Amino acid sequence: MTPSPALPGLLPDLGRRTLVMGILNVTPDSFSDGGLFAGEAQARAQAERLAAEGAAILDIGGESTRPGHTPVPAEAEQARVLPVIRALAGTLPAPISIDTYKASTARLALEAGARIVNDVWGLQREPDIATVAAAHGAPVIVMHNRETVEPGIDILADLKRFFERSLDIARRAGIPDGDVVLDPGVGFGKSWEQHLEVLRRLPEIRALGFPVLVGVSRKSLLGRLHDRETRPADRLYGSLSAHALAATLGADIVRVHDVAAHVEALRVVDAVMRPEARP
Repeated sequence: MTPSPALPGLLPDLGRRTLVMGILNVTPDSFSDGGLFAGEAQARAQAERLAAEGAAILDIGGESTRPGHTPVPAEAEQARVLPVIRALAGTLPAPISIDTYKASTARLALEAGARIVNDVWGLQREPDIATVAAAHGAPVIVMHNRETVEPGIDILADLKRFFERSLDIARRAGIPDGDVVLDPGVGFGKSWEQHLEVLRRLPEIRALGFPVLVGVSRKSLLGRLHDRETRPADRLYGSLSAHALAATLGADIVRVHDVAAHVEALRVVDAVMRPEARP
């Protein structure tokens, strides 16, 4: 018998307002904040700040997935994330998600107190991760990704086929549909034009019947729209614009570095688009 979904209990405001997921990278080489929060004390302070600013979820990752990144062995990834998760679990109002595609890391993170699995390979790199999530009653965020960029393909058709494979893996493992969030993977495995098309066609993704997460925060595709060279930290205004647009087009969750600014901006979007979210 498939269990009842855990997601409504973890995120009671999901669907009523746009939720902000705060990014906490405990890595030395993430594209925007690598090395800033690699120490346990720095990571804890940042987590507490993000929660105080209104993060509804705290996403902790121990391996950079930026273009050209060097894969990290599971043991190294676990050494980075597990002490932080153990220190934070149960101390914050926001549930912790573990940003990993490795089944062993997901299992240990859930045992340490994480509540959600966020997989940038949509359960397809290591399908056992779905079994791990199901055993812990953990919702999953499945992101569309590609090994290679193919500018000529129909990216929405590719995305839908990918999600069907991910959903099949999740269902076979016993994860209820109500515990699945879809992420179209803006910034991953796509051309610049395909990134924009995915954002433009978010209503079609939302029509698949699952909550949708979008993460554009500080990414290089925003830098391309500037008339000057920018560092990732200089892309706040573009991030706000992209996520406000995404929320207007149906995104339920946005994954960001700058929580306070997004919480404030999305209150405006929700006041217009989701009247039930008004204070």
